[in-house]
Amino acid sequence: MQQDDILRITLVQYDIAWEDKQKNLNRIESIVSELAGQTDVIVLPEMFSTGFTMNSRNLAEPTDGKTIGQIKEWAAKSDVAICGSYIAVEDGTYYNRGFFIAPGEEYYYDKRHLFRMSTEPESFSAGKSCLIFEHKGFRICLQICYDLRFPVWTRNVNNEYDLLIYTANWPASRIKVWETLLPARAIENMSYICGVNRVGTDGNGLVYNGCSKLINARGEEISNIGISQEQAETVQISKTGLETFRAKFPVWKDADEFKIY
Repeated sequence: MQQDDILRITLVQYDIAWEDKQKNLNRIESIVSELAGQTDVIVLPEMFSTGFTMNSRNLAEPTDGKTIGQIKEWAAKSDVAICGSYIAVEDGTYYNRGFFIAPGEEYYYDKRHLFRMSTEPESFSAGKSCLIFEHKGFRICLQICYDLRFPVWTRNVNNEYDLLIYTANWPASRIKVWETLLPARAIENMSYICGVNRVGTDGNGLVYNGCSKLINARGEEISNIGISQEQAETVQISKTGLETFRAKFPVWKDADEFKIY
């Protein structure tokens, strides 16, 4: 197996300090520094620097703000890609914005499906387009938390992507749904799935127990971080292994195509 066939992914599951950017940034800086040379992609939970707060007007930053600036610095210093989401503002509009940043690369995705059982639709604007990009030979699709429930939005037409990433704040009360839908998305899309969730209790009293996972196209768990553990775990995925399975069992050729209007 050639080295360029492999992507090392680190799932970082931790307790996010509520609305305390500096504390969270300090913690992630330490984690990224420790992982230098040991991984290719570091995946953080949704709203990694604040927790899932609706306080968008006080916590939002532009893409040239401090948070993304720090991410770029860490990525360059440790020669690694860093992925997660944060509270963004652009032209006076607020977004739950996903990011994937590596040296010389930056990609952004605005969460499409806003969680109506909170006030997220009133606090943020929904994104309008999917994001698929290439990194180290792998085609990657980035989505955020509640997007997991909507398979049409995730449809992998003609193997457009090899790895689907969900950065999330998924409460413990609904963790069975998380554990069911992640392998379902992997199987139906013939793709690796990486889902990273937080642990701890947020400022609204919601409890999170993690269960971050990396799953292959057969629906088998490659990584499963334990309940309520703070942990960074690195695993490897193989592009050749995925393509071999797709060729041997090409159900993707019979998949229905959908259009989002």
